Amino acid sequence: GIVTAQVRGSVNPYFGVYKEPTYITEVELEPISTKVWSKAIARLGQKASWVSKLLINEIPDNIDTAFSGLEYSLLPRSLNDLHTHCSCPDWSNPCKHVAGVCYLLAAELDADPFLLFELRGLSRDKLKRELAKSPLGKVLSGAIETEDLPLVSATSYYTTPETVDVPKIDSLRDFWLGEKQLPTSIEMAAPAIVPAIPIKKAGDFPAFWRKDSSFIDIMEEFYQRVRTKNKNWL
Repeated sequence: GIVTAQVRGSVNPYFGVYKEPTYITEVELEPISTKVWSKAIARLGQKASWVSKLLINEIPDNIDTAFSGLEYSLLPRSLNDLHTHCSCPDWSNPCKHVAGVCYLLAAELDADPFLLFELRGLSRDKLKRELAKSPLGKVLSGAIETEDLPLVSATSYYTTPETVDVPKIDSLRDFWLGEKQLPTSIEMAAPAIVPAIPIKKAGDFPAFWRKDSSFIDIMEEFYQRVRTKNKNWL
């Protein structure tokens, strides 16, 4: 895509410029071929995060990775991807007029990043249409599309209460106690088949254990004593 701008110049008698001139400045980005765009869109359609953001007019931060291996990139990487021209007598390229246009172009891309797709040869609408054809695009586009509901005029600023029939209560006792009574006793859980499981997970001789006897054997015996002593309380 080509960006053309009319840039006001400066009066410079040294170059024979006695009136404020207007220069024609052009910035051109090398368009990406249709074949490469097809491959890039196929890669974009394989990732749900990319498809969902592009369908709601957002640009993913890592979108340039979709062009890896295609010898192209969405952003220009070298001077071969960017061509500039200015009608001013300055011999340098880019000149200050081209630099000014590039700054303004960067500001426009910040406001609408999809202009970069336009400059690279792919319109916003075509990108969305191609993404919507992918399997992920078919699912996500249906979820993103909103249906316009008709407006319904309200008769009041407040919610109108609705009357509800209360079921008849035969007995207050049944109302508070319920139809089914709670169990009067609770079945005790079966004791663990392997005692001292948390201790055994730490190992037979932990770092703080300084004795020759097994720490697990002692704690296993301790568990058995506690369980036997408090059996009547459980």
